[in-house]
Amino acid sequence: MADAATLRSRNAAFWTGAAAGWIRHADRQDEIGRPLGAPAMDRMAARPGERILDVGCGCGGTTAELAGAVGESGAAVGIDIAEAMVAAARQRFSTDRYPGIRFRAADIETLDVVPGAPFDAAYSRMALMLLADPVAGCATIRRSLRPGGRLAATVFRDGSVNPWMSAAMLGAAPHLGPLPPLPVGDEPGPFSFADPARLARVLTVAGFTAVTVTSCDVAMDAPDDADAVAEWLVEIGPAGAAYRAAPLAGQALARAGAVRLLDRFRAPGVGYRLPAGLWLVTAIAARVDGESRVPQSADGPSAAARPPVTHHRQPRQDENR
Repeated sequence: MADAATLRSRNAAFWTGAAAGWIRHADRQDEIGRPLGAPAMDRMAARPGERILDVGCGCGGTTAELAGAVGESGAAVGIDIAEAMVAAARQRFSTDRYPGIRFRAADIETLDVVPGAPFDAAYSRMALMLLADPVAGCATIRRSLRPGGRLAATVFRDGSVNPWMSAAMLGAAPHLGPLPPLPVGDEPGPFSFADPARLARVLTVAGFTAVTVTSCDVAMDAPDDADAVAEWLVEIGPAGAAYRAAPLAGQALARAGAVRLLDRFRAPGVGYRLPAGLWLVTAIAARVDGESRVPQSADGPSAAARPPVTHHRQPRQDENR
């Protein structure tokens, strides 16, 4: 596996290239993708007047949802590594509409604390799995929370319970140019936290306590527009940059390939139902005396020091639309 600096550089380059697709599909991502973060949003239960950190805010939809929950007396600060997405978030959700909303473009792994700290809680939808050095990133989150502050986040489990993801990519890839290399081992990617014990261990090493990891099954419902759904999933995935660089004929073939493999998730006249298997992780920020005591690797603690992982199935959250 590459070292953290190399992975961080690769991450920055990837998200610079991927931003255009996420910006283009921001409204669709906010609406259809809401169930991916709903378990964490519900568990965190942001209250009026609280200060909330949104890690990996993308184009700002989740930060705006948090800002609405905390109201004018609170604050919601979104942070993301992709400068173009943060710029789009500022345009989409102004302080005129959301007085307490703020957005920052930064790599959370390299910060001591996030500007605006301390926060009462931190939220993240499908972002922790993408950190090049998750211990460093999660340690920044913990330092940015007040002692006793809470974390609620979601990440994907593994590819077998998120089959639509590979269907879109495998359908499109033969018609596109070179794609980014697939993640190896624990490298950042959608399934880097497939092992829940690793997720719990990372948070514990980063200084969190009361770590719980719970399995959740949700579903995203998309309209019965095969071409639009295929383009959305291709553009926000690893093939997005190659898709945008392809000639129009190549893009059409890529969409058609994705449509073909996504057809099993479609009910004609009704739309698409995309099943998603997630981990819901919650934790509490502990006070750590002397930050030098925080290790830089999640491989340090012995198995005996690892926290328990709970595996509870939650009912589908189709109501979170």
